[in-house]
Amino acid sequence: MRRSLPVIAALVAVSFLAACTDDAPQAEPSDAFPNSPTAATPTFSGGGTPSPAAVSPTPPAIPDDPPKTKGPANATCVQGWVTPPAGTPMFTDPLGLIRRTAPVAGDFEVVDMRMFVGPESPPSVGDDAKGYLQDIRRWYIKLFVPSDLRYQGRFIVEQRVFGRGVAAVAPYDTEGFSSPDWSAFQYDSAKRLRKPYPGLPGRWSGIRYDFVRGGAGLSIPGLPDEVTGCLDGT
Repeated sequence: MRRSLPVIAALVAVSFLAACTDDAPQAEPSDAFPNSPTAATPTFSGGGTPSPAAVSPTPPAIPDDPPKTKGPANATCVQGWVTPPAGTPMFTDPLGLIRRTAPVAGDFEVVDMRMFVGPESPPSVGDDAKGYLQDIRRWYIKLFVPSDLRYQGRFIVEQRVFGRGVAAVAPYDTEGFSSPDWSAFQYDSAKRLRKPYPGLPGRWSGIRYDFVRGGAGLSIPGLPDEVTGCLDGT
């Protein structure tokens, strides 16, 4: 199944536009659907700014051994993955997008970060294939804020030719890429209030949906099969 460019652009808006909404008064949690916590993981750091979250304020689990810094290319991680050097733009830029999307006061402690490149979901193929949709850069990031342990989670950040932003978020104590752990938020002008959701760090605006299975009226997964394996072992 192929998507036309207008549909692709619409889905990018679905994933990213919640990141561009203005700060608004706090609201009570709602629209929650079950998230299934499981395990934990490794450490690094980031920057500072405003507001709370909705995660149980317990110390996050951190393994004794540091995380791996690279993974090989294979069928489900077509170009492999690497951890960008700390302090470089490839390391700090996605952290800035997370902070802008779900603001919090306090420094980030990055437990794990993977950067990987792959196609749109689903990939465009054949005569209609768009080259710029084959090399979307994505980051998987697991972090918490030591000064505010309510803020701990896992994030997927995407960068493409026509936009970048936080694509999905999951509870800290989950693993890999599976449903219903990963949530995304569809932009809705009537739901611009940022609200907390049980298990997720920070506050989020828009309509929540399952990023793994797809949403926004289309049953298309948030990540293509070509890169889902880049999250194996997380």
